[in-house]
Amino acid sequence: MFIDFEGIDGSGKTTLSNLLAARLSRLGYKVAHAREGGELRSPVARRIRELTRDASLLEMSPRTEFFLNLARDAQQLEEVIAPALARGEVCISDRYLYSQLALTGGGRGLELESLRAPCELASQGLWPDLVILVDVEPELARLRKRLGKSKGERALDNDSRKGLAGAGLAVSMREAFREMARQEPSRWLVIENNDLPLHVLEQRLVDAVVARLEGRDSPSPRPAPAPEPPAPAPVPRSLDEVEEHFFRVMDGLEVREPQLAVWLLGGLPGFSAHQRRLGFVERFPGLTVRSLNGLDDEPAWALRELLAEVVPRDVAASIGTTPSPQARALRERLYEQAPAEVLSGLKRDDSPAAWSLRERALGEGLLADVLCGLAGLDDETAWGVRELGVKRGLYGDVARSLAGLASARADALRESLLGHSRLAVLRSTTGLDTPFARELREALQDKARKVVLRSLTGLDTPEAWALREKGAPLTKEALDSVDGMDDARAWRLREEHVKRWPATVLSSLQGLPLTERAEALILQALEQTGARLPVLHKAYALVAAAHTATPPQERATPRAHDVDHTQPTL
Repeated sequence: MFIDFEGIDGSGKTTLSNLLAARLSRLGYKVAHAREGGELRSPVARRIRELTRDASLLEMSPRTEFFLNLARDAQQLEEVIAPALARGEVCISDRYLYSQLALTGGGRGLELESLRAPCELASQGLWPDLVILVDVEPELARLRKRLGKSKGERALDNDSRKGLAGAGLAVSMREAFREMARQEPSRWLVIENNDLPLHVLEQRLVDAVVARLEGRDSPSPRPAPAPEPPAPAPVPRSLDEVEEHFFRVMDGLEVREPQLAVWLLGGLPGFSAHQRRLGFVERFPGLTVRSLNGLDDEPAWALRELLAEVVPRDVAASIGTTPSPQARALRERLYEQAPAEVLSGLKRDDSPAAWSLRERALGEGLLADVLCGLAGLDDETAWGVRELGVKRGLYGDVARSLAGLASARADALRESLLGHSRLAVLRSTTGLDTPFARELREALQDKARKVVLRSLTGLDTPEAWALREKGAPLTKEALDSVDGMDDARAWRLREEHVKRWPATVLSSLQGLPLTERAEALILQALEQTGARLPVLHKAYALVAAAHTATPPQERATPRAHDVDHTQPTL
């Protein structure tokens, strides 16, 4: 039997496919997983995948990408899948040719019917007996992906080619997958992975697959291994209800996905969020302290001090670029254990203490790390470090060090770096309105839409608004670029696209007062989405920030639920 898992990135298909393989093996079935542990078993297929993911290949056309992906799947078929089936094994695949139809037809916009014949050729007539679509809301999938990146060494801005298209690609691919499932209901099984515990999803999946293997149409009736999640509480009707609703949803999330629950506390100020953090310190100290990023209050500093010797790199990262004396003192203490994170936090800091750390790092050969903390500095010493970086071939790091610099000298260096690291150069133009920046955005708007749109952050120019209006129907990053903007055009963009990008629209309100117009937009987003977690999270972030900004004498006394959640509610 040939079983294929499909779904957008971050849906959980890799996790579930590996769980299924392990369970079937324990039940006595001979199982081959074509992508065990997330890695393609064919070395040739792995090499092809590296090529299609390479974000530096911006000129690769959708058709070229399609045929390379077909070649990857054809190689997996001949080298792994077909031999396993010939041996009588159950073969599980994490993505197959359906992904190419969803990506190229649904996501890239090529005519779907023209893609079917090449797929048929690549398949040699061999299609899965069962396709399992792991369906998830794209905003939730994106949160899970960012959590995964935050726990690893991979930078959050290190996109694959597919990621450069922006968040709209996942939305289009999801709809393409769902349409394929609707067209072949006997072949496709849809598993929703939004709010059920993993062990419940696993058991449902095993039941359904075993039923197919035994020739039954559906799983035999059996008691559910865990109760269904409770019916969602009513959608908040006012901002006063948002906090209670958010933490009620977090109660369930702490049980299902505790690490995601910790990560969603990131940057949230106030007593309630801090009490939640304390309940996670022992299990997830690194994630917990990273959730302090952007916080400069007394409880945040106390927690950093508590964990400084336990997870020094995470503590250093949580300080960010805070310029306070307290931050500088802690950076100096943590330098030996976390030099990269400390140096990264020195952006725009030209103090003697900062340069002392940089000089020490240069003496230790940490040039790349020093460059990562040079953003915003335009003095001759900084330029000398950049020149050294160019000589050493650290082109991407040098480009990133130019962030915030709008001088002719900076643009001349950017120009010289384009042949080495275009995306890093493009990112370095964020918020800049120079001829070089405008020309680069124009050249790359269709090749790296996400990065181009994010580079518009804070810009109030005709060119920026034209790019936003063109990009907003396609991807959320157009709304990311109006964060904190109180311009009439920013409000119009939010109100026109709140149905498509509700969480991003709310996120773009950060730093703005909660006026009647803002409150109406928040409540509209909550109502239309049923207060889904990504939207509810952004709504609470706005409410918490507004509450923190309120003078202490005007704040309400903490409610009972604020103090009852130092540990996850089971």
